[in-house]
Amino acid sequence: MKEKSGKKNVIVSVVMGSDSDLPVMAEAAKVLDDFGIGYEMILTSAHRTPLRTTKFAVSAAGRGIKVIIVGAGAAAHLAGVIAAQTTLPVIGVPIDSTALHGLDALLSTVQMPGGVPVAAMAIGKSGAKNAALFAARFLALQDKALSAKLSAYKSKLAKDVEKKQENLKCRKS
Repeated sequence: MKEKSGKKNVIVSVVMGSDSDLPVMAEAAKVLDDFGIGYEMILTSAHRTPLRTTKFAVSAAGRGIKVIIVGAGAAAHLAGVIAAQTTLPVIGVPIDSTALHGLDALLSTVQMPGGVPVAAMAIGKSGAKNAALFAARFLALQDKALSAKLSAYKSKLAKDVEKKQENLKCRKS
């Protein structure tokens, strides 16, 4: 298991079922980097490496992990398998990796049985980005500095919209 951010202690796991998921899950890593949140990137498969997946899931909390972000495509069982074996928050990111364009992964992620919660984000890169932001919100409940960074981020988003509106006005004239 590899640490990908030396900024802080590793408190978020970014998990994917295949190395082909990396371009999507890299979006989560970018957000975590931007907020200075320490994370690791883990490759494990619910179907191809079930024992590795179980070992990861049952050990995560004991290693100091606070939130797990999981990207998976097709049957997308990985988030559910992990959520079934931990009490940590698990955020699922459906990956577009089949002829169904991620719809299969989305349905697998949101159709968890009662008692095994997985928060489901949008399909693809926007879902990975939002998963990291959602994780940051969880973490900000106990971290005032991170909460302030999130507030500043939201303010910047609003200012960016205002700037774009002004640019539209200039084009009309």
